[in-house]
Amino acid sequence: MNVDLQKFANACNPSKTIVVSDPHDRQYYIDFAKVRGGKIIEELKNDITYFSPDEPTCGLFTGHIGCGKTTELLRLKAELEDAGFHVVYFESTQDLEIDDVDISDIMLAIARRVCESLEGLKKLELPEPRGLKKILKGAAQLLMPEVSVDAELSLLGIGDISINTEGEVSAKVPGVGEIKAQKQGVTVIAPGIGKITAKAKDSPDVRSKLREYLEPQTKSILEFINQELLEPAKQQLKQLGKCGLVVIVDNLDRVETGRKSWGRPQAEYLFIDRGEQLRQLQCHVVYTMPLSLRFSDDFGRLLDRFPVHPKVLPMVPVRQRDGSICNQGMYLMQKMVITRAFPSQQPEPTPELIALIFDTQQTIEQLCLFSGGHVRELLRILCEWIKKDRKLPLSGTTLKTLIASRCNEMNLGITDDEWELLRQVSKRKQVKGDQDYRKLIHSRLVYEYCDQQGFWFDINPILAQAPELYSSE
Repeated sequence: MNVDLQKFANACNPSKTIVVSDPHDRQYYIDFAKVRGGKIIEELKNDITYFSPDEPTCGLFTGHIGCGKTTELLRLKAELEDAGFHVVYFESTQDLEIDDVDISDIMLAIARRVCESLEGLKKLELPEPRGLKKILKGAAQLLMPEVSVDAELSLLGIGDISINTEGEVSAKVPGVGEIKAQKQGVTVIAPGIGKITAKAKDSPDVRSKLREYLEPQTKSILEFINQELLEPAKQQLKQLGKCGLVVIVDNLDRVETGRKSWGRPQAEYLFIDRGEQLRQLQCHVVYTMPLSLRFSDDFGRLLDRFPVHPKVLPMVPVRQRDGSICNQGMYLMQKMVITRAFPSQQPEPTPELIALIFDTQQTIEQLCLFSGGHVRELLRILCEWIKKDRKLPLSGTTLKTLIASRCNEMNLGITDDEWELLRQVSKRKQVKGDQDYRKLIHSRLVYEYCDQQGFWFDINPILAQAPELYSSE
């Protein structure tokens, strides 16, 4: 059995997300639920499909960036669709300036994505959202004339299309001239929202102006979205045989790096100060939430805002909390690596297959241990390793060089106080809920795991190579 090195490298691309509903991608999917402390996606699904199919729910999903949340959310989307729900999934980073986000931005992004998704459904004709349209028209007129005059699109080379705030569509067709028509229902607002939010994302000044106009109307915006969009959509979706509407908002966990102008961290502001409004949408919603919020002094207030406890996707344990090897976690991580090389065979990580890719059995074990069970980190190391060696089997010597280099890079940003905190985490396998520990978790210097005793923590194993970790002993 031969390995195509180029295809293997492409399969290990750490920036590529596995879309479980795609048969080609699905062959790469590994279910780590047994070693991650439970069937987290199944719990999110059951909250919607079994416990509350007819009443709106609001779920929170969190974990380290790069641990596989998007892959799991796309699996949730596929399973909900199989269960008969219409699911709208989108990555908030595509619509929002993630370092400067407000509630009105999120609501408009959701409204736009729902509208776009509903456009593709035949026999679904929703009434024109007059209230929401009026607010958008005011926003367009406030910002700049070009927003209110046209939302530029392309029509597959046929001609230029513009849509004004009254919903009138103008198309200039070569050889025919200008054709005008009136867009109907909710389809009129998606291009307008897209144009406005694109301008806002690109300009802090535009965002500031837009917020001054929209924030006092947040209550009205929510009411209009519910009454003019979500409620009618749910009714008609059920007439088409659907069980309901679910919106999954990914990448909101990345707001944790920003602060509002008055100093309040964005994560606390959005999910705690404004959490009540996040859960007022009249459909099922799942938001990704920054992991650091679990260590906030305000975490109790967050639990008051949301009825369901946040679901956490921990790392894949390759060691137990006592330092011994976690055999099942190690097996699944090795299986993930071998599957990237032989996706169609869905192979077991046997010594014979491992020998085709790595110089020794110990080398693949070291790769898994150094990754700490962080899926993207393992793929990042492996992808860089393939590019350096450019031949198989991959050399353990190269892995040691890569890990030493990565350790040196991480050391540059760690202060003496943080080294002391890391020493405490290494000994106690626990963290405290203060700002210093939150920074270590956000920077992925500390990883979170789960076993039958509950959650526990350990340092990023790459740091185990650093002499600073032992300097006080």
